[in-house]
Amino acid sequence: METVNTAARLAALRALMKEHKVDIYVVPSEDSHASEYIAACDGRREFISGFSGSAGTAVVTLDKAALATDGRYFNQASKQLDSNWLLLKTGLPDVPTWQDWTAEEAARGKTVGVDPTLIPSSVADKLEESIKKNGGAGLEAVTDNLVDIVWGSERPSRPSQPVVLLAEKYAGKNTASKLADLRKELEKKKSAGFVISLLDEIAWLFNLRGNDIPYNPVFFSYAIVTHDSATLYIDSSKLSPECHAYLEENKVAVKPYGALFEDTKALASQAQADSESTKKYTISTKASWALKLALGGEKFVEEIRSPVGDSKAIKNDTELAGMRACHIRDGAALTEFFAWLEFKLLYEKAVLDEVQVADELEKIRSKHENFVGLSFDTISSTGANAAVIHYKPQRGNCSVINPEEIYLCDSGAQYLDGTTDTTRTLHFGTPTPEEKKAYTLVLKGNIALDMAVFPKGTSGFALDSLARQFLWKYGLDYRHGTGHGVGSYLNVHEGPIGIGTRKQYIDVPLAAGNVLSNEPGYYEDGAYGIRIENIVIVREVKTEHAFGDKPYLGFEHVTMTPYCRNLIDVTLLTEEEKKWLNDSHAQIRANTEGYFKDDPLTLNWLIRETAPF
Repeated sequence: METVNTAARLAALRALMKEHKVDIYVVPSEDSHASEYIAACDGRREFISGFSGSAGTAVVTLDKAALATDGRYFNQASKQLDSNWLLLKTGLPDVPTWQDWTAEEAARGKTVGVDPTLIPSSVADKLEESIKKNGGAGLEAVTDNLVDIVWGSERPSRPSQPVVLLAEKYAGKNTASKLADLRKELEKKKSAGFVISLLDEIAWLFNLRGNDIPYNPVFFSYAIVTHDSATLYIDSSKLSPECHAYLEENKVAVKPYGALFEDTKALASQAQADSESTKKYTISTKASWALKLALGGEKFVEEIRSPVGDSKAIKNDTELAGMRACHIRDGAALTEFFAWLEFKLLYEKAVLDEVQVADELEKIRSKHENFVGLSFDTISSTGANAAVIHYKPQRGNCSVINPEEIYLCDSGAQYLDGTTDTTRTLHFGTPTPEEKKAYTLVLKGNIALDMAVFPKGTSGFALDSLARQFLWKYGLDYRHGTGHGVGSYLNVHEGPIGIGTRKQYIDVPLAAGNVLSNEPGYYEDGAYGIRIENIVIVREVKTEHAFGDKPYLGFEHVTMTPYCRNLIDVTLLTEEEKKWLNDSHAQIRANTEGYFKDDPLTLNWLIRETAPF
C-alpha cells in the first residue's frame, strides 16, 4: 500500500475554499446515490486523501486535514495517509466522530461546505445543528464540487454501461407486482409518491441489472413512483430493446437521468400551490440533501426507511432457491481452488503471489453456470497482510504466499441466480498454538451464531455478542460487524439488516427470508488475521413452545466449502460443536463432490478436509 503525497491537492482545494468563502470542506466517500462502492469518477475522498478504503470521510480546513474511518481500516489508513492528515479512529474512546471534529473546528463563526448531492439530508441536518451549537456559522450547500475542480481532466469519465433485463426465473416477481406492493405502502403512509435514489433499489424494483459500478450490477438512475405512475430516470441509450419493451409492459415511463431534479422541483411547486393537499413526497433516509431541497425541504418531504429496501431484503422463494444453488457452485469453485493452491505450494514448491492466486480463483469460478463476475475485489492475503481487514493486493506489488503462514481469502461472485461472499482462513504448514486457538475461538463464535434460535422481532444488534463471546473470555475482539445483508445478484453489502453494533441494526429486526453473512474474526497486527464467513438465510424454526404466540427464527447456512481442519484445536470444541462441524462437512461433501468426478486432486482434498472429527 503506497502513500500518496497530497500536499499539492490540498493546497489547490484550500484555494478554491477561499474563493467559495468556505472555511471547512467535507468530502464524503459516497456518490450521489449513497453507494458504498462507487465508480472511479466518484472516488473524491480517495483522490484528496490517498486512502482507498470503502468507508471514511475527509474533512479539510484551511490549515488541517482529517480522515475518519472505522476499525476495518485503521491499519490500512495509517499506511496510506501522508503527514498532511490526522487519522480519526472512529469508535475508539476519546476519538471524536468526523461530525464532532468538524463542529469543533467550525467554532468562532466558521462556515462548513459540502456538495449537497453527496450527503444524506438527515446527516446534513444534524451536522448543521452541531456546527451552530459550537458557535459555527452553519453548513453551506456548495453546488460546484471543489474536489472535482482540483481533479480536473484527470478525473475518470462517468461510466455508461449497457443495462440488461433480469429474467423472472431469477427475479421471482415481475415489476408490476413490486410496484403494486410499493403503492400499498405509500397508501399506508399517505404519501404522494416515493423518490428512489439508491441504485440497488432501482435495479431490484425494475428487474434490471447494469455494470456502472465495479462488482455491483447497478446503473446510474433515479425513479419516482406515485399512485398512478412510475418513471425511471436513466440514459435511455443504455437500455436494450428488451428492456424498453419490459418497462412499457409494466407501465414504466423513461426519462433522461438529468431530468430528475427538474421534475422534483416541478413536483415541489405543485405541492406548494395546492394548499389543500396534506400528502408529502417521501424519500429514503439515505437520500441526498440536494434531493430534499429540490422537493421543497422539510415542509413538503418526509424521510423514511425505504420500503423498497425493506422488500428487497426479504428474498422470495425463487431468490432463496437461487442463493442456495449458486452457493453450491461457488463452494465447489473454492474447494477446487484451495486444493490447487495447496498442491502448488507444497508439492510443486511454486512461487505464487497474492494476485496470481486470486486470478486463478476467478478463472475457476468463471467455469460455473450463471457466472457473471466477482462481487468485490478478492482479499487474498498472506501472513501479516491478513491482519489488514479489507486488504487489497496490488498487482506487481504484493506478497508471495508463504505456506508457513496463515492465508486468508475473502471472495465472492455474482451469478444470475445470486451473490456470494465467503471467507476461509487456511494454513498449509504448521500453525502455532496461538493461531490454532484464535482460529478455533472464531469458529466457535461462527457456530454459536449459526445455531441461534430467537423470537421474531429480534435484531442483529441483539445477536452480535453470540459470535464474540468466546473471544471476549480471553480479552479478544474484532473491529468490524459480524454480519451484513447480501443482495440477490445485487450488492454484496445490502441494508437495512445486519449483525453488529450499528444503531440501524437495533431498529430493523431480522425476518424470515433475509440473507446475511456470519463472519467473526480476529486480527493480530503485524502477524496474522483470521476470519470465517458463511452466508446464512433467516428462516422460521419449530420450537417445543411458542411463548407469546410468536414465531421463532434461526439460520440456514448455504456456504459450501470446508473449514481448515489444520487450524482447529478440537480440545476447545464441545460435543455439540463437533457434531455441528461434522454435519456441516457431510453436507458440504454431499452437495459438491459431484463436481469432482474427473478431478481426483480436489476430490481427495475434499474427502480429507470433511472427514469426521
